[in-house]
Amino acid sequence: MTYPTLRERRVVVGVCGGIAAYKACEVVSRLRQAGAQVRVVMTPNATHFVGATTFRALSGYDVACELFGAIPAVEIEHISLAEFGEVMVVVAATANVLGKVAAGICDDLLTTTVCAAAGKVIFAPAMNWRMWQNPITQRNVAALQELGYWFVGPECGHLACGETGTGRLSPTEDILDAVDQALGPSDSALTGKRVLITVGPTREPLDPVRFLTNPSSGKMGMALAQEALARGAEVTLLCGPVTERAPWRAEVVAVTTTQDLLEAALARHDHADVVVGAAAPADYRPKTVAPNKIRKDGTGLTLELEETPDVLAALGARKRPGQVHVGFAAETEELTASAAAKLERKNLDLIVANDVSRPGAGFGADTNEVTLVPRNGSSRRVAMADKRLIAAAIWDEVEELIRRSSHRGGQ
Repeated sequence: MTYPTLRERRVVVGVCGGIAAYKACEVVSRLRQAGAQVRVVMTPNATHFVGATTFRALSGYDVACELFGAIPAVEIEHISLAEFGEVMVVVAATANVLGKVAAGICDDLLTTTVCAAAGKVIFAPAMNWRMWQNPITQRNVAALQELGYWFVGPECGHLACGETGTGRLSPTEDILDAVDQALGPSDSALTGKRVLITVGPTREPLDPVRFLTNPSSGKMGMALAQEALARGAEVTLLCGPVTERAPWRAEVVAVTTTQDLLEAALARHDHADVVVGAAAPADYRPKTVAPNKIRKDGTGLTLELEETPDVLAALGARKRPGQVHVGFAAETEELTASAAAKLERKNLDLIVANDVSRPGAGFGADTNEVTLVPRNGSSRRVAMADKRLIAAAIWDEVEELIRRSSHRGGQ
């Protein structure tokens, strides 16, 4: 996943004194690669695990370690760490730091910065599983969550002590997702909305070892989920067989065939405020599935195919007033005309058309260029860009549809 929305955003990374402190290096590096401005503040104990020089090189700025005298005076006069950060993420948060913040104790630069932070604070804990499960730690976590602090993880896995349990630091991608979501707009029409998105290809089995499918990677659907989460939506993903990672906080439901996708979508459709059909379900499936592997016999193979269910059309037939339906049209010719016909046929409010034959706009690409065709209004072309930026343009259009619907309802 890419994070173009982090460009020029201001992030403070706090590093605690635990064995997982070295993983904060990757967090800082990835934030910088995304174009964020990063400042690092460390506890004195953290410097025993990773030197401040490393974070200075990765962030491009001096590292704050001591409560007194660590930051040049000129910087103190103009901007403090707490004022600088639009968001602060603490990696890897120890039981000690969580306990001190929960109790309001500020006895080092990191805890002081957390308590003074004006923006969202995110904790990414890592510790021995016994420490994480300790009732005092759990009490502190619950108190911090109630106060509005975010927690990413920890996960269950192999720990530095050689044991296995819950206490492993969450993946860097989850931490970046949390930062991305914390920096999302506060006035979005998507805030609190329930969004259902279908993602990726489906597979139609021919025999136990073969299937029909297409090259959809799921990147566009995941980008849509990323952006919706950043705008405050609750997102459920119906995912075909994809290798793309789902963003942090998205609910994921795995499906394989188009029939699986249809059943999962119908089961969740009525609870959704917005439904987005970004998946590329197979249009045909073998009429007969062989119970055993079909072997070569020198005579060739003829397949008899039948159409799979039309998922978007089935959902469109159940659309309720106020619900927004969005579809995609992956075309190779007559782009706008084909998209407009599909919009009517499937009872959509908006269709996103793209020419998959164009370089950089097809399956598996990190970029896309699309034409947005609303049911009421003029079509709008969105030039080639990162799929996350394309997703932002799509959600802008959807938000306008939501506002119009709310306005009509208010009248």
